Amino acid sequence: MRLLAWILNWFRGLFWQLEMEVTLVGLQGAGKTTFLAAITEGKESVQLHDAIPTIGLNTRKVTRGNVSIKVWDIGGQPRFRGMWERYCRGVQSIVFIVDAADLSSFEEARHSLHDLLGRPSLAGIPLLILANKNDLEGACSAETVISELQLSKLAVDRETACYSVSAKSYTNIDVTLKWLMRYSKSFSST
Repeated sequence: MRLLAWILNWFRGLFWQLEMEVTLVGLQGAGKTTFLAAITEGKESVQLHDAIPTIGLNTRKVTRGNVSIKVWDIGGQPRFRGMWERYCRGVQSIVFIVDAADLSSFEEARHSLHDLLGRPSLAGIPLLILANKNDLEGACSAETVISELQLSKLAVDRETACYSVSAKSYTNIDVTLKWLMRYSKSFSST
C-alpha cells in the first residue's frame, strides 16, 4: 500500500507542481534577507552576500523538486510591522527570524511575535522560528529562544518549531526547508 502511495505521489509530481507561499518576518537586522538569499541562491552566494535593510518587502521564489515556494521578506523596522499581518494572511507558513546573538532584542521580538499571532486571521498557520546567527559568539540556543519568546503560548493551535541556524554559514538551512515543505503542505491540504 505504501508503495502504491509513493508511486501515485511520484506520478503526480511529474505533472503538477505544488505552489506555496511563506512569509518571513522578524525585527530589523535578524537576517531575513540573508536567509532568503540562502534558500534561493545557495551556500556559495550567501557568503558573498551583504544584505542591506529591506525597505518594504522583497519576494523571491524557491523550487525544490515539485514544490515551488513564493517567499515574502517583509521589512522588520517598526514602520513596516503594520504590514506583517497583510502578508501573513493566507500563507502556508510564517517564518519568524530572531537574532540569537542579540539577547537585548528578545523582549521586543516576543512582543511583536505575540501581537502578530494574536490576530484571528492568522489562526492555525504553521510557525517556524529561526534562531539565526548561531555562528556568532554568545548566540543563544534554540531552547533559550523558545523560552524567551514564550513559544508554548503560541503552539496551542498551530504547528510550531524552532531551529538554531546560521543563514550566513548555511547551517541547518536544508532542515528548515524540509520543515516548511512538510508542514506547509499539510496546512494547505486542510
